[in-house]
Amino acid sequence: MNEIINKIMAIETEQNKRRERDFLSRYNTGKRHKKQIAFHKSKKRNRWVFGGNRSGKTECGAVEAVWLALGIHPYKKNKPNVFGWVVSLTAQVQRDVAQRKILHYLRPDRIADIVMTNGRKDSPETGVIDQIIVKNAFGGTSVIGFKSCDQGRERFQGSSLDFVWFDEEPPKEIYEECRMRVVDKRGEIFGTMTPLKGLTFLYDEIYLNRKNNPEIWYEFMEWADNPYLSKKEIALLETTMDETDLQSRRYGKFCTREGLVYPEFDESVHVIDPFPLPEAWQDTISIDPGLKNPLSAHWYAADFDGNVYVVAEHFEAGRDIDHHAKAIDSMSRRLGWKRNGDGSLSALIDSAAGQRTLAAEKSVSELFRERGICVNPNVNKQLFSGIACVKSYLSRKNQMPNLYIFKGCVNLIRELKSYFWGSGDVPVKRDDHCLDELRYYLMTRPKSVPPAPEKSVIARDKDRRIRALKRRGTDGRR
Repeated sequence: MNEIINKIMAIETEQNKRRERDFLSRYNTGKRHKKQIAFHKSKKRNRWVFGGNRSGKTECGAVEAVWLALGIHPYKKNKPNVFGWVVSLTAQVQRDVAQRKILHYLRPDRIADIVMTNGRKDSPETGVIDQIIVKNAFGGTSVIGFKSCDQGRERFQGSSLDFVWFDEEPPKEIYEECRMRVVDKRGEIFGTMTPLKGLTFLYDEIYLNRKNNPEIWYEFMEWADNPYLSKKEIALLETTMDETDLQSRRYGKFCTREGLVYPEFDESVHVIDPFPLPEAWQDTISIDPGLKNPLSAHWYAADFDGNVYVVAEHFEAGRDIDHHAKAIDSMSRRLGWKRNGDGSLSALIDSAAGQRTLAAEKSVSELFRERGICVNPNVNKQLFSGIACVKSYLSRKNQMPNLYIFKGCVNLIRELKSYFWGSGDVPVKRDDHCLDELRYYLMTRPKSVPPAPEKSVIARDKDRRIRALKRRGTDGRR
């Protein structure tokens, strides 16, 4: 009898140890924040978390890899005998960060074997791991392999993979090689990184390209998203950083030393799904003309509270005015856009469009008017006051109207994300055609006037007495 009791107690002791060691279950039932859950739920095959330091980005990357290897992913169809890579920048970083996180979330009883690059497998956390053989939920084994970018591109060739997790941003050639490794199995790539290197290839390929590639997904994580990071600690960290470091290390934003012109722009806030607009909200079209360069045109609406909506765009380079006029007319018909009494459309346009050159008999404005687009070149082109105006519309911390952009306006969204200051406190003159005509519109539209404060009872009574005295005086003169 005692022997049976001892065995039961031993089993209970082992189960308690496993429960204490099961950090994966704690993650699944604990303080996961919404952005971590969104990362895990996304079905895209190329997913990235751009996060500040200590924002929780590495946690969700490690958990995702362990879930896939174990075959217990709660939001996806699981596969048996998975083979994936965890890619770090160096072997030392692998040991100190990604490898440590994987071992943290992988229960020891789920490990069938460990192959070491150096060190002892009975204390793998002190060495560098080559592979972990994992007992999966299908009764077989999966493999989590570890790679470091300093090994060179050749060490990333040959394998066929189900997943690759990049812990921090890899060199472009390593990224491209890993993309080839997941082709055969239609595997997935996911990365967790703090963008400290400026505007790298991932800025162009992932951050600016999501609208053009249906397989791309990304999210920004910042300190405030981490429920385990105290507000007091956040405030202390903020005091040690300049604005550029803060944008990268707190918010996970891509920055140059000069900085973004519009750091206020937040895609999750300002970009919205299209919805039917009341005709009374329709305002006007704004155009930045171009022939060889892109012509940018957007359709703007404003509600009765002063909120501005950018509802559609036409953006095309290398076409003549005939083509652009037809495209603007066609888009206006699809939108049911309001027209003048003669059937023409009203639009703002860069004042330079009103100028004639020696080689042209008519100005760009005149050519548009002949084609039924009544353009007004009387726009305010002041750069710095225009930038300040756009900032005020983007900001949610003041009383100015907000700016909302429909998802289809992909070029305006791209330009807002990639507009940087250059030398001499002047923005870099590149990819700003949409932003120019956005400024024209916001600077030209009437400014909202806040309502007058409600008068007190005494003030209203005083006004009533004054009006009564004026009436008696008028009646007396009569």
